[in-house]
Amino acid sequence: MSAYWEYPGYGPTNDEVVNHQDLIFGWFRRKQRKLKLPFDLLIDGVSFREVQASWTFCNVGDRFIEGARQYLLAWSDPETKLAVWSTVTLYENYPTVEWTVHLRNEGDSDTPLIENLYGLDLVFKREETGEFLLRHNVGSPGNETDYRPLLTPLGPGARAALGGEGGRASSKDMPYLNLDWGGRGVICAVGWPGQWKADFKRNNRLKCRVRAGQERTRFRLHPGEYFRSPLIVLQSWEGDWIHAQNVWRRWMVEFNLPKPGGQPVKPLLLAGANRAFEEMMNATVENQIQFIDRYVEEGINIDAWWMDAGWYPNQGRWGDVGTWEVDRKRFPDGLRPISDHAHANGIKTMLWFEPERVAPGSWLASNKPEWVLDSPTADLSWGRLLNLGELEVLDWVTERVDSILQSEGIDWYRQDHNIPPLDFWRTADAEDRQGIAENRHVFAYLALWDELQRRHPGMLIDSCASGGRRNDLKTMRRAVPLWRSDYAFVPDAHQQQTYGIAMWLPFFGTGTVACEGVPYYGSGHTEVQGYAFWSNCAPSLVCMFDMREKGLDYDAIRRLISARAEIADDFLGDYYPLTPCHEGPDEWIAWEFVRPELGRGFVTAFRRPECADEKRSFPLHGIDKDADYTVWNAEYPDRKRQVSGRELAENGLVIGIKTLPGAETVAFRKVE
Repeated sequence: MSAYWEYPGYGPTNDEVVNHQDLIFGWFRRKQRKLKLPFDLLIDGVSFREVQASWTFCNVGDRFIEGARQYLLAWSDPETKLAVWSTVTLYENYPTVEWTVHLRNEGDSDTPLIENLYGLDLVFKREETGEFLLRHNVGSPGNETDYRPLLTPLGPGARAALGGEGGRASSKDMPYLNLDWGGRGVICAVGWPGQWKADFKRNNRLKCRVRAGQERTRFRLHPGEYFRSPLIVLQSWEGDWIHAQNVWRRWMVEFNLPKPGGQPVKPLLLAGANRAFEEMMNATVENQIQFIDRYVEEGINIDAWWMDAGWYPNQGRWGDVGTWEVDRKRFPDGLRPISDHAHANGIKTMLWFEPERVAPGSWLASNKPEWVLDSPTADLSWGRLLNLGELEVLDWVTERVDSILQSEGIDWYRQDHNIPPLDFWRTADAEDRQGIAENRHVFAYLALWDELQRRHPGMLIDSCASGGRRNDLKTMRRAVPLWRSDYAFVPDAHQQQTYGIAMWLPFFGTGTVACEGVPYYGSGHTEVQGYAFWSNCAPSLVCMFDMREKGLDYDAIRRLISARAEIADDFLGDYYPLTPCHEGPDEWIAWEFVRPELGRGFVTAFRRPECADEKRSFPLHGIDKDADYTVWNAEYPDRKRQVSGRELAENGLVIGIKTLPGAETVAFRKVE
């Protein structure tokens, strides 16, 4: 049982869990004719909800898994031999349920036409008071809007449509949504690393219909063929919407964050020379080892050394992928000497791959053209899409990646995805096979990661897709986004990124040179600015300093990194925005991360460059009003003071920042 159950008010209430379970059993009743299924599909134009009562039904029963009970409901059509089943997981101590819909043709001929498979199709009813409000976030299009929180009112007759873009799940919208109807609501996640959609349609009275699934499904299954819906997760809530977000975060930490080697992922400090050497295009064994040695020399203790794109043979661009071998002209002995040197210093190594894209002139393009999908409507400037959904292709990629990880001594795997795959998938599908290529690709992508992690149980996977364009729940159960956005080194934008992404993902990362306004690639001396550093601060942080510059202010760098280390574990606690997500340069923006059960947390506040107010007060959450707290600027732990919990909770933590722009991170600990 979760530790926070000892601290009423921070986790879900017992009423929330009981009411939620009653609701779920209303959908998945054990008697077939009383089923109120929360999903639907059309079979030759007829709703599955209408025909399922005439099919053979099997309630396979339930089983206990850690912290949850899992059910399997299955149907089979005696005539067409189409099998439909749903795996349902109901969490014991959370108001959370998840399910996936599966289809298989168990007959000897093609199935009838299957259309509009919605893994979620439900109607929610509000009370006479209150109104529907959809809380959601921009995804990561790679600009100043990344992860921005959005509010969409759903008044009578209103409609909202959200989804992926170009076949990448979080390129346009985050696939995590909170439908609020005034003191009650439901969080919905669509776990699908492809082209998902969610449609919210309000009637003129008290109801809102929600449907979600793979965007286009219109197909016949061949004999033996399998298809599945996106993962659907619902978490019902009562009371305060931000309380619901923190119940969600706690569920994410307990049941979803990867556990490499069986251990929960912890905050990370990484380093790489990717900015100085244009990824690995200008890298050598010598300059990689030089940078590692300089971090050791300066006493900056990093967890892993990050080697990004460009280590393979290419035609002068790191984007020329498809020849998956180490470039022996630049690395005669491979990357192993770098890994061995890092390991000798207690540092792991991470290596970048992008197996789903094939550039012209690469080994795959020249030797396996039948493995590559084409499309007359796709932008081919970045190459074409590898047909990963074919078993032969998946097997080759798995073996190739695994052999490199082993031969080069690589500990962690980083996978990028810089090509929108949707046009390639849809070109590959016949008119009565729409959705098949995408479904196969998604299945293979997840299978690749599962197999790599089986072979390397302690391996952490970093999910990257032109920044943060594939951060759906199925992906986040296997990986963490160590580079949340390609919109880098812009402090105010990074403040917004943390503000928004932390609502849904408790673990994420970015990079820093602790200096604003620097170009994406560059080298040489950079100033050390606290405002820029704290804007970049995240559970995982990759240092990108040019360590050849011995004139950098290393004392300031060490002070900032030490301050972050003091508060980093608290990123995995509850999260509270303390201000609106201001976009302008004349405002304050602040947030709090707190672990009430441990009596500790921190606040980070920013005074933006045109803000006139030097001081703000922020009432804190998760505070024991009857206790005292030690409070201090995280950069200066020798300047501690004591404040009552009642003062912090009711009147607020006072932060004064004289510089423009300026930032301060204040840590607090309960006095025992």
